[in-house]
Amino acid sequence: MTEHQWLTEYVTWLTVEKGRSRATIESYERDCRQFLQWLEQCELALALVTTADVERFLQELRRTKAPSSVSRATSSLRGWTGYLVDEQLLANDPMQRVAPSRRGRTLPRPLDESVIMHLLDSLDDDSAVGLRDAALLELLYGTGARVSEATGLTIADLDFDEGLLRVTGKGSKQRLVPMGRSLERALRLYLSPGGRSEFPHPRPTTRLFLNQRGGPLTRQGVDLIINQRALAAGIDRRTISAHVFRHSCATHMLAHGADIRVVQELLGHASIATTQRYTAVSIASLQSAYVSAHPRAHG
Repeated sequence: MTEHQWLTEYVTWLTVEKGRSRATIESYERDCRQFLQWLEQCELALALVTTADVERFLQELRRTKAPSSVSRATSSLRGWTGYLVDEQLLANDPMQRVAPSRRGRTLPRPLDESVIMHLLDSLDDDSAVGLRDAALLELLYGTGARVSEATGLTIADLDFDEGLLRVTGKGSKQRLVPMGRSLERALRLYLSPGGRSEFPHPRPTTRLFLNQRGGPLTRQGVDLIINQRALAAGIDRRTISAHVFRHSCATHMLAHGADIRVVQELLGHASIATTQRYTAVSIASLQSAYVSAHPRAHG
């Protein structure tokens, strides 16, 4: 059995035996595959990997990845190698002496409201693709939905009569979120003749957002749409992502006086401590504005 087959066995075990969510499993698998690719580049066999090798891999990750991503990769590898030792596929666990990576407390970097409005206002293409992109970006900003939640939406999740969306989040937990007027208008246009119905239908699907082949839109497809639309609007693509829309939604709502528990419910955070990160952003913005504008700010 090859190392890639070992990983396939582990993914199956996580799915069947541990019941992990699809998003969690995809993250674990992505991290482990990246490690396998690195081993192949270094001409190292997994069975002979040492703690020092793992530390070297994690050090390279730290140069390009956020602390939270390195922390998750460490956890992913720890789970996999522990499984391989339990299954007697590895004699020694190279992760046993690897210290847990620290999660840096990084504040989200939302876009300015003016930048978001400029991007959304630039989506005036009435083609099927244009209507889809407008509905998608309005949804990401209007609801703060995670990219996996947006791509997982079905037509049945929309309730235009009540102005609500049913969103399925982490752990398959569902929540209802309000549909603002701009989002409702964009969704209605996308679902009208000339919108979603214009995409090919090789296999019937109830997913709301489709790719140009008529299949369900993926996370990678969303990233591509955001990159293309940002480029067309003259926005630095390094500053924008699906997650930035989520950060921006929360930060802008708090800046306009929304109660933190309302934002917690909207974003589907289990803990209010997670939502409080956005409060820190609002306070930081307030402090910056005060220092630059108040005549007594400098003593």
